[in-house]
Amino acid sequence: MTSFKSHFKFNKQERSGIFFLLFFIISIQLGYYLFQSNTENQSSLLKHDAVVQAKIDSLAVISLQKDTIRIYPFNPNFITDFKGYTLGMSVEEIDRLHDFRRKDKFVNSVIEFQNITKVSDSLLNIISPYFKFPEWTQNRKSKTSNASTSNYKAKKVVWKDLNTATAEDLKKISGIGEKLSARIIKFRDRLGGFLIDDQLFDVYGLEADVVERALKQFKVITKPDIIKINVNTATAEELSKLIYLQKHVAESIVNYRNLNGSINSLNDLVKVEEFPAERINRIALYLSL
Repeated sequence: MTSFKSHFKFNKQERSGIFFLLFFIISIQLGYYLFQSNTENQSSLLKHDAVVQAKIDSLAVISLQKDTIRIYPFNPNFITDFKGYTLGMSVEEIDRLHDFRRKDKFVNSVIEFQNITKVSDSLLNIISPYFKFPEWTQNRKSKTSNASTSNYKAKKVVWKDLNTATAEDLKKISGIGEKLSARIIKFRDRLGGFLIDDQLFDVYGLEADVVERALKQFKVITKPDIIKINVNTATAEELSKLIYLQKHVAESIVNYRNLNGSINSLNDLVKVEEFPAERINRIALYLSL
């Protein structure tokens, strides 16, 4: 009878080969599983990177916006060469304004600014909405005169010096009594003397129409000698001695200066927190860079 040989009996070499084959198959399966897991993780990372990139792009846009020149409200009397250039003014237009300011005069309206600088209507329409004139200039009554009116004879005015006027002199003006005359003199003493006529508008409680009447008889004839305060080196205590600056504003100026390195233009002061921007033309009389 023919002997039957089982197919499930293996010698040592065959068993080793089968074991190696199984190990190889398992290794391939394990490698495939790890590959799939890694691919999913990379996909997740790519999604995360897309979110991060979107944030980076957003920050880049914000950065570009910060780098662009923004126009803040400003007093056109203190336009520097650089400021004028960024506004689109020509060198000649800036020089006309600076020549006007050297005469200790101030521009108090948009029309006056154009008359002095000769800027075009198109440029004026762009920058004039940012002009910030002191409030008192808006309350002053417009002065009308007609030089061609016949039979008009100008009355000669004998001016009195606002810096030497006594309380009795001031009380002759309608609307100025005992208290206001004393207040004017006290304010003048704290200033060390008026530098310009319009500082009379800064006296507390003195109405604009009363000031107008006073300035028809009084004006600054003898100006006091003052030592200007260097806004880039002065301490908060030194700045606060200026009648127009309160102590906390003086401290804010010093903090602003420390954060920005220096103050390059007196017009930069309007960016300081709680700075009285409507009085920048007064304060600038007492400061230097």
